[in-house]
Amino acid sequence: MNSVAQSDLPYLDAFPAPSEAAWRAAVDKVLKGADFEKRLVGRSADGIRIEPLYAAGSPRERALRAESGRWHVAARLDHPNPTEARALALADLEGGADALTLSFAGARAARGYGLVAEDVDTLDAALDGVMLDLIRIRLDPAPQGRVNALLLAALVEKRGLNPADLAIEFGLDPVGVLASHGSLAASWPEIGLRLGETISALMERGYQGPFIAADTRPYHEAGASEALELGAALATAVAYLRALEELGMPLAAARDAIAFTLVADTDEFVTVAKFRAARLLWNRVQQACGLEPKPAAIHAETAWRALTKRDPHVNLLRGTVAAFSAGVGGADSLTVQPFTAALGLSDGFARRVARNTQLILLEEANLWRVADPAAGAGGFEALTQALCEKGWQAFQQIEQAGGILAALTGGDLQKTLAEQRAARVKAVATRREPITGTSEFPNIRESDVAVLEVAPMALATSLGQAGAAGETLRAEPLPSFRLAEPFEGLRDRADALPQRPVVFLATLGSIADFTARTGFARNFFEAGGFSAPSGDGFARDGATDLNALVGAFQASGAKLACLCGTDAAYADEGAAAAEALAAAGATVWLAGRPTENEAALNKAGVSSFIFMGCDVVETLERAFTVAASCPE
Repeated sequence: MNSVAQSDLPYLDAFPAPSEAAWRAAVDKVLKGADFEKRLVGRSADGIRIEPLYAAGSPRERALRAESGRWHVAARLDHPNPTEARALALADLEGGADALTLSFAGARAARGYGLVAEDVDTLDAALDGVMLDLIRIRLDPAPQGRVNALLLAALVEKRGLNPADLAIEFGLDPVGVLASHGSLAASWPEIGLRLGETISALMERGYQGPFIAADTRPYHEAGASEALELGAALATAVAYLRALEELGMPLAAARDAIAFTLVADTDEFVTVAKFRAARLLWNRVQQACGLEPKPAAIHAETAWRALTKRDPHVNLLRGTVAAFSAGVGGADSLTVQPFTAALGLSDGFARRVARNTQLILLEEANLWRVADPAAGAGGFEALTQALCEKGWQAFQQIEQAGGILAALTGGDLQKTLAEQRAARVKAVATRREPITGTSEFPNIRESDVAVLEVAPMALATSLGQAGAAGETLRAEPLPSFRLAEPFEGLRDRADALPQRPVVFLATLGSIADFTARTGFARNFFEAGGFSAPSGDGFARDGATDLNALVGAFQASGAKLACLCGTDAAYADEGAAAAEALAAAGATVWLAGRPTENEAALNKAGVSSFIFMGCDVVETLERAFTVAASCPE
């Protein structure tokens, strides 16, 4: 489908003009009767259709940044020790970062670590050598957000810098703190008053802001779909607009005080569309407020929930896809999670790779040179429009519940997130959403990676007295989960055993017959930490040597045997093999879907089937009961 005029490319006149009908006919021929919808049409977490082919599109409105050019490469300062934090920060800046995110102890994004600086001198030591007037500074939202913001302002004053010359996002986000930690130390009117006083004090000193962060990371980590993330972002921003307007701040100034933090995930098309939709939706809110729209200030961070502890080097690929998507989607600044972040506090090497991921996309791929690279691409335009509609619906639903605060304190938002999280967990468990290196192509012989030897702080310590006496606003805190956790739990369980549990792959027929199913079965069981070796098989005279098969099973020390072969082999030899293995003490499973032979196979001793689409986590839990002799 090409929108370029024939006259622009005259050589195309020699070829027939393509048509969707001709393409569909060719596709139907390849599908050979298979269902087009099931095979080629995808669905996002919000139920948005993702077609295999789109016509060229025209954007209804351009989703452009306020400033064209490079996005800012941000690195997080989250080491508890000021001296160590300083060394890491300087290495980041010397290595190409031009923005630092100060993640103080207690910030959710610090993951139990975080900079410990309770006075100006300590903060000054942590930022010694950092020229605040040459870089951008961001603060991660935290329970002590006001204290952290004023502490940074005090450092600026100590160094004699002009606040008007600095680019600082202060990251005040009491709504996000409520969502993450479950409590605020005062009523919302009082919180709003303190927020307004803090912003006014900073503005009087000459700071330009933004001062507030509408941070969607808590919702994304709790399982939110793209539309719900967008809806939460809008509802949070609107709550801040209302609070500041009630305090007498002009609506335009309140709007300018707000910035957004969105999550860049591993689905390139949906992530690009989400960032573009965020800008368009914020424009719509501004128009509804009677304001002339200004482009949203959007910081992106690669998804925490996508990170894995197992085979963590695959996180490099995830981070690259997410960073690419945020860049194409129009992020103003970006933080790439180091590939070891799920394992602990990342060292200099992991931080350098995270920086270089962005620098390569900027300097070598030149992604920043086009203002809106996705504009006009049919797929991106369709997804952007669909997410605008779904995101606006999610925003309206939150507003109908009384706004973001009421949705959190009343539990409506938690209920919706729980439903979305459960659907996502099921998709991962059934491998409809595979995780490379974890649920697919696991590496049970992976080597260790290095992280800094810093113990995480207890949550109560990191929160300080934020929830002390006088606390009046409570909500169920949103959980933070990573998609790989169920599989990682299985791997940890296997590693904790004296010997790795073994599954015997009982192959039927020749290598050519059983290779596909043994590959599937090995991948399946190794995802749970099992060893599933296989050899050249037991074929003899066109059949399977069952005596040799049983002897190999007994020598393996396994208690679970999984038959692997073709459907024809199962029909011819499956029952006999199952009976022989069961007689030798095996619990017998079979790789493949149950067929018309299921009853005969069950009677012969096959007690379970593994196949594409089954619940892998639940099945592996049962495998532990058999193979590892562990109680359920």
